[in-house]
Amino acid sequence: MNVRAVADLSPTERAALFDRDAGVDDARSAVREIIDRVREEGDVALRSYAEEFDDVTIGNLDVTDDAARAYDRVDDDVREAIETAAENVRAFHERQVPDDWRESFDGRELGRRYRPIDRVGVYAPGGTAAYPSSVLMGVIPAKVAGVDHVAVATPPAEEFNPATMAAAHVAGADAVYQIGGAQAVAALAYGTETISSVEKIVGPGNKWVTAAKAEVRGDVEIDFLAGPSELLVVCDDTADPDLVAADMLAQAEHDPNASVVCVTDDPETAESVVVACEAQVSERDRSETIEAALDNDASGVLSARSMSEAVLFAEEYAAEHLSIVADDEEGLLDRIGSAGSVFLGDNSPVAAGDYASGPNHVLPTGGLAKVAGGLSVDHFLRSTTVQKLDHDALAEIRATVTTLARTEGLEAHAESVEKRFE
Repeated sequence: MNVRAVADLSPTERAALFDRDAGVDDARSAVREIIDRVREEGDVALRSYAEEFDDVTIGNLDVTDDAARAYDRVDDDVREAIETAAENVRAFHERQVPDDWRESFDGRELGRRYRPIDRVGVYAPGGTAAYPSSVLMGVIPAKVAGVDHVAVATPPAEEFNPATMAAAHVAGADAVYQIGGAQAVAALAYGTETISSVEKIVGPGNKWVTAAKAEVRGDVEIDFLAGPSELLVVCDDTADPDLVAADMLAQAEHDPNASVVCVTDDPETAESVVVACEAQVSERDRSETIEAALDNDASGVLSARSMSEAVLFAEEYAAEHLSIVADDEEGLLDRIGSAGSVFLGDNSPVAAGDYASGPNHVLPTGGLAKVAGGLSVDHFLRSTTVQKLDHDALAEIRATVTTLARTEGLEAHAESVEKRFE
């Protein structure tokens, strides 16, 4: 890993940094076949794919009871950690619940009310790592919103990860299924003999899961299409390079395709971050994954000519995770609008948000933070507007409505108003 100047980045280098490709489009053809087979064969297809992709022979697809038993089986410290994280996540999301309202606007009684979606599916990744945290982040805001039925799908294994299963129990999942990948998304979207279909699917996953969500969108709602993990650190000479490097390595261990970037206006800090990254890699258990992520074209340490240039870079980058470590953290935050979740200062590692500080860690990637926020209670609610007009209020806007209706050539619209004044 070398330091590169933001101003000297070539078009190819900029494309690698800003056009972060999760490989979703390349996977869609194969995923379409998986989805079609699940729709046709149901549980048979799910069991077949479990053997093919996960090397696991499945008995019961529904393992909800195992989740309850896992809660009693996990170590006390793990159980306490899950419960503490769940409590913090729940408290944060409870602050997001909107109130219904009705107000009078000169005789027009107008309002808005919120109701939860009925059935939701939460995907919790498995594979090379277990993610009980993703179960908490997906299930809890749905239950806070009032969703009646929340189902969790997580990849099968010879032995269930007890922490993931216990997290499903603590979060309040109504059903847990041992299915993974694109086939899990298909089963949640369309249902099988065992699995009831849902109305919305949320949660992170690999490119196969993301491609499947792209395929079923339209038949069911999804949260958003998320790719590999991203971190952008914006810092000045007050930052501790060892801590910056530690945060970069933490996100790099998720995936070889993770994007971890540091941009600073201080050349010495930039060089120190590179040295710190190289020194710490060998100390990490997942060093091979980390090294691959650090070496990919979407990662690096960048030198900016000023903090203003760093801010412009950050706004264009629109990171999933944005860490700001600088003398004027609040000032920089005010100047950056595009980020999934922001972490301010030396004592706010991204890992805190990944697990237990409270905000959701299911966040937009690939620049989607320019137009969307992370998973929240809002994703599980539908809003309905309410209108009640008295006769005087309708008379007040009578001419406006009828004029616009006739301008659009919709005579019946105009007459539906005029009828009330005959």
